[in-house]
Amino acid sequence: MTVDVVPITEADVDAVSDFLSANHDGRVSWSRSLAAVPWEVTAPNRGFMLRDGGRIVGTLLAVYSDRLLGGRVERLCNMGSWCVLPRYRSRSILLLKALLAQDGYSVTVLSPDDGPREILEFFKFRPLDTSASLVPNLPWPRAFGRTRVSADPNVIERTLVGSELVLYRDHAQALAARHLLVQRGIESCYVMYREYRFKGVPLFAMILHVGDQGLFRRSLLPITRHLLLRHGLVATLAERRVIGCAPALSFKLASWPKMYRSATLEPAQIDDLYSELVCVPW
Repeated sequence: MTVDVVPITEADVDAVSDFLSANHDGRVSWSRSLAAVPWEVTAPNRGFMLRDGGRIVGTLLAVYSDRLLGGRVERLCNMGSWCVLPRYRSRSILLLKALLAQDGYSVTVLSPDDGPREILEFFKFRPLDTSASLVPNLPWPRAFGRTRVSADPNVIERTLVGSELVLYRDHAQALAARHLLVQRGIESCYVMYREYRFKGVPLFAMILHVGDQGLFRRSLLPITRHLLLRHGLVATLAERRVIGCAPALSFKLASWPKMYRSATLEPAQIDDLYSELVCVPW
């Protein structure tokens, strides 16, 4: 085999989309997802692909961002879907090496499968603590005082300020991100989540970001009521590192793997934002 590793460019999006639809997940609109990074970033590529002649035989997607973390701008690369045809699996590692050869990036992997996880450990990726809780969304009586929950973009836009407003604007058009604003008196909390689907049907909300952990915890009942009655989601899944606690009315879940490799960032600085989790609805 004569196999080349080359960057995925804008011109390759349609061909890569067709490859992933045929060989990875046909339910995802890959063409939209690959073109759906709505925040401003100078990305070197969309990831890397293996080509045998002119034919794509493997891909490793990447989502890039520039983040202000710990008082300095950090360049992040989120490693996305990794798919290689069976005949070429022995060359899979070439894609990862090409990604990691890019200088100056901290790399996150937020949904690795079992096989890639072992490879990532060899390349010095470290695990994140993803202990989580599952909260049933119940139709609680509407008796929550002054607490209001809204998904209205206009309400969110005119209420948020500072870094939370920037975060919302960066993700407002991301295909997999959903947004809520919780208000109680003069307090407000921006919540970002994605929907987990089973056989194409939205099943539960996965919390990706909470702007005010204290208000989120105090407003958990109206939030979960809203997710059930307004969006048809029967439960809410939340990692404790995101919401800051294990809610009383919840079930503990075993952690699922998330990993990162960085010379400058600590685990507490790694989150689910600016990643495949907000860009790719599956």
